[in-house]
Amino acid sequence: MPDADPVADLAEGIAAGDRRALARGITLVESTRTDHREQAARLVDAVLGRTGDAVRLGISGPPGVGKSTFIESFGTRLTGAGHRVAVLAVDPTSSRSGGSILGDKTRMEDLARDPGAYVRPSPSGGELGGVARRTREALLLCEAAGFDVVLVETVGVGQSEVAVADLTDLFVLLASPAGGDDLQGIKRGIMELADVVVVTKADGDLARAAAHAAADIRRALHLLRPRHEEVAPQVVEASAVDGRGVGEVWEAVEAAHAALRASGGLDRLRAAQARAWLWSELRGALELRLRTDRAVAEALPDVEAEVGAGTLSPAAGAARLLDLLGAS
Repeated sequence: MPDADPVADLAEGIAAGDRRALARGITLVESTRTDHREQAARLVDAVLGRTGDAVRLGISGPPGVGKSTFIESFGTRLTGAGHRVAVLAVDPTSSRSGGSILGDKTRMEDLARDPGAYVRPSPSGGELGGVARRTREALLLCEAAGFDVVLVETVGVGQSEVAVADLTDLFVLLASPAGGDDLQGIKRGIMELADVVVVTKADGDLARAAAHAAADIRRALHLLRPRHEEVAPQVVEASAVDGRGVGEVWEAVEAAHAALRASGGLDRLRAAQARAWLWSELRGALELRLRTDRAVAEALPDVEAEVGAGTLSPAAGAARLLDLLGAS
């Protein structure tokens, strides 16, 4: 009798919708251990045929805009309509301890208890843009487990929005009802990524301010080139407190996703993202080989010293080390 294959068993559990298997699978793909990386690649390959049908949605916004509160309200609305929602909340990682600052589900307690939802905080690992390096793989595992909407919440630290746009279909930008002041804090490049802009806290005393902010954002978007030719960016005023506008956000997302799919733009987008993922993996693998190669390790201190002293250019130093790698 052949030995059991733990990776195959894990893939079967994920495909069957076993939450514990999904949690173990995401932990595996997040691991940096060499043996785990090989197993993680096998796991993703095993479930790849069950992926691709979900709406992949990135959500970000400046601090204090109410991301977690909005996502909880939004996710609950979707599960109430029969959707299965996975939330990959990429938390900032402490530069001192290496631990996740937020690290748990306390920000979305109600959604985390919802049987139709799965909330997974994930430390960013210091990755550029705040998006965990393995978020792509975690997203695929969630799709394989039967979640038809996957939300990726970024830490909102500048380049995180660009990073999340490279692995999702559509991008939702949250803005507070502060009008032009808030617009000044959102970089033009970030605004150009947005397929839907949601002005949050549009209730009570802030309702009028939210309306003014929405009008300002609509005027600003008219001056920018949309991310997708098929999708005209929409601006929605929403309140997570009374639910106003939350359903409209999903309607805007559905319409944009349908337009992308119908035009073939979704297939082209995901193909481009897969190619970018390939190059990201190549860069990571090359860096690992450089750091673990004996000949490179021996030469590296001298090369770094020469570069630091200004007697060797960084380009020439890199070429020298790459030549050693090829010869080893």
